[in-house]
Amino acid sequence: MGLPSQIAVVGAGVMGRGIAYVAAVAGARTTLIDLEQAQLDDAVRTIGRDLTTGVERGKVTPEAAEQAKQALATSTDVRAGCAGAELVIEAVVERMDVKHQVFRAAEAVAADDAVLATNTSAMSITEIIACLEHPERGVGMHFFNPVPKMKLCELIRGLQTDPATMDRAEAAARAMGKETVRVEDLPGFATSRINALIGNEAMRMLEEGVASAEDIDTAIKLGLNHPMGPLEMGDLVGWDTRLDILEYLAGTLGDRFKPTNLHRRMVAAGRHGRKTGHGVHRYDADGRRQDTTSA
Repeated sequence: MGLPSQIAVVGAGVMGRGIAYVAAVAGARTTLIDLEQAQLDDAVRTIGRDLTTGVERGKVTPEAAEQAKQALATSTDVRAGCAGAELVIEAVVERMDVKHQVFRAAEAVAADDAVLATNTSAMSITEIIACLEHPERGVGMHFFNPVPKMKLCELIRGLQTDPATMDRAEAAARAMGKETVRVEDLPGFATSRINALIGNEAMRMLEEGVASAEDIDTAIKLGLNHPMGPLEMGDLVGWDTRLDILEYLAGTLGDRFKPTNLHRRMVAAGRHGRKTGHGVHRYDADGRRQDTTSA
């Protein structure tokens, strides 16, 4: 067991392109799949820029960067992109119906013993993989943003997941340079459950005027030794994605996860974070902060 020779990543958003990056750098033939060609083109540009940065910082050798570029392919067709893949990682929107569509299409064409993984950060693995003919090959592989820098991959065991599938997923994650933890399939797993609570409380504090966004983030970074403040983190993850997670957790774990009105208004206004250039803070096209003002 180790790195699969062929990996398909479905969804070319922030998480999907990050997963494709680490898979290609590790040496796997990697296909990044998205229905939108423009999204794929942007992902390839981002991956190329990240590879260049990795070389400049001594994190990636020039040879590995060139090999990764050659190993990366794209497709706008899920079935074509997943054909023959030994590991499929789904990183699409947090909607059960969409995930089921992806998994059914991928299973039909992937290798007969392929591991079928979801990168969901909160939804039920058991429910996601229930659509498979062989749910024992389904598993959660929750990577963290930004994927090239974050060392953790949270492995989640669905009720149907075979122990051998967990072992293969763990071996693949470690071959991509990640440390792993194994958790059971309960809402929010280990990390999202805690992170969602912290971020939601920070947004509530901002809404109540307890402090500015800058001061809330600084307090958490310097006072609790977090590498990033909770509002900065929300901008990075995307407040639309965070809203989906909170609504799911509120429905399963209770009102302590209920999103704030400010959060809902920001999403309705299209202020999703770095990817739209404006969340709690404003960002330029390269994701750099442009101000220190609060929402």
